[in-house]
Amino acid sequence: MKTRQTERTGPLAGVRVVELAGIGPGPFAAMLLADLGADVVRVDRPGGPGLGVDPAKDLTNRNKRSVLVDLKAPDGAATVLDLVERADVLVEGYRPGVAERLGVGPEECLARNPRLVYGRMTGWGQDGPLAPTAGHDIGYIAVTGALGLIGPDPDGPPSIPANLLGDYAGGSLYLVIGVLAALQHARTHGEGQVVDAAIVDGTAHLTTMIHAMLVAGGWQDRRGVNLLDGGCPFYGVYATSDGGHMAVGALEERFYDEFARLLGLDEATGTPDGAGVGATTPDDAGAGAGVGATATALRRDLARWPELREAVAARFRSRTRAEWTEVFEGTDACVAPVLSLREAPAHPHLAARATFAEHGGLVQPAPAPRFSATPGTLRTGPALPGADTAEVARDWAVPALHAPDAPPTQESKTA
Repeated sequence: MKTRQTERTGPLAGVRVVELAGIGPGPFAAMLLADLGADVVRVDRPGGPGLGVDPAKDLTNRNKRSVLVDLKAPDGAATVLDLVERADVLVEGYRPGVAERLGVGPEECLARNPRLVYGRMTGWGQDGPLAPTAGHDIGYIAVTGALGLIGPDPDGPPSIPANLLGDYAGGSLYLVIGVLAALQHARTHGEGQVVDAAIVDGTAHLTTMIHAMLVAGGWQDRRGVNLLDGGCPFYGVYATSDGGHMAVGALEERFYDEFARLLGLDEATGTPDGAGVGATTPDDAGAGAGVGATATALRRDLARWPELREAVAARFRSRTRAEWTEVFEGTDACVAPVLSLREAPAHPHLAARATFAEHGGLVQPAPAPRFSATPGTLRTGPALPGADTAEVARDWAVPALHAPDAPPTQESKTA
C-alpha cells in the first residue's frame, strides 16, 4: 500500500520544518531532515530560483512538500509567520540581512514562536568583513586551507572536490547538527535560538585532525607530500591498462603486505623469488609472508617512495580495472576500483546494502544513516513548486495559504 505523505517514519516524525527556498546547502540540509521523517514544507517563490533545473528531477527536494508564497507581496511575510508559528525549525540560506528585510528574520519569527530553531545557512557567516559579499564553495574552502590540501602535485594547482567539501560537508551537515542540537535544547528548556552555520566555519572544523598533525610535526604545510594527500605511494590512485583507475589505501603494514603480495611488487621491484619468505636478516625483518624484502624496504624508506610509486604504477598499468578488481576483491589489501556516478549503484556491496534506491524512475542515494527502530524512507519524489499548497494549508491549519490565482479551498477556510 502506498504511504500517504502524512504517514511519516523516521526519528524526526512529528517535527515540522519551514524551508525558505534557496539553492545549494540549504535545500540539502532540509532534505536530510525530511529523509529522517520531518514534515518539511518548502516555501517556493513564484517563478522558481531561475536555475533551469527541472523541479521534477531536483532530488534535494524529495520527501518535502511545497507551497508558493511571494515574500515581496503585502501578505507574504504574514503567511510565512503563520507557518512559523506551527513549526519547530526554520531553514533559510539568504545573504545576511535579506530575511530581515523580507520580514521573516529571527526577531519576527522568534517573537511569533519562542521555541523555534532558526537555522541560517551561509558561506561566510552572519558577520565578519566578507559576510555581505557573494561567494561559492570553491572560495569558502580556499580561505580555510582545505582546498590547498587537495592534489597530488605540490607544484601544481589544487584539485577541486566538486562542491562536496564546502557546501555539503562544511555547510549542510553542520547546519543539521546545529539544528538538531538546538531542537533538543528547545524541547528541554522551551527556548528557541538562532543557528549560524557558515561554510567557512564548518570546513575549518573538518580540518581539525590535519591541524593536530601539523602542530605535532607530522604534516607538511604543502600538498602532495603527506600521508593522506597523495604523497604516499600506498595511499593514492593509479591508472589501469584500459584507462580505469584503482584507489589504494594500504596504510597499515599488514594491509600493505597483503597489497604488495597481490599486486606482485616482488616482480616489479626485482626481488628474488622467496626473498621475503621466512626472512631473518635485519633488512628483511618484519616483511610479511610472501612479501619481498625490497617491497618492504621501499615502504619504510621515504627517500625511495618515488621508486615505489613507479613500481606500483607499472604493475597497475599491466591489467584492466576489472582484472585488478577481481584480484583484490574480498581481501584486506584496501584497494577498490574508482567508479563513476552511474557505475556506483551497481557495485555489489552497495547493491546488497541498498545504498542507492530508485523512486519514481530516478536512481538516487538512499536516506542515511540507518536506524533500527525508526528507519528513514523515500516517501515522495521531488516536491513540485506549489503542488502541496492546499494540503499544507489543511494539515498545518494555515488558511492564509492558497494556490496563486485561485481562491482558498473550502478545507483551508474551515481548518
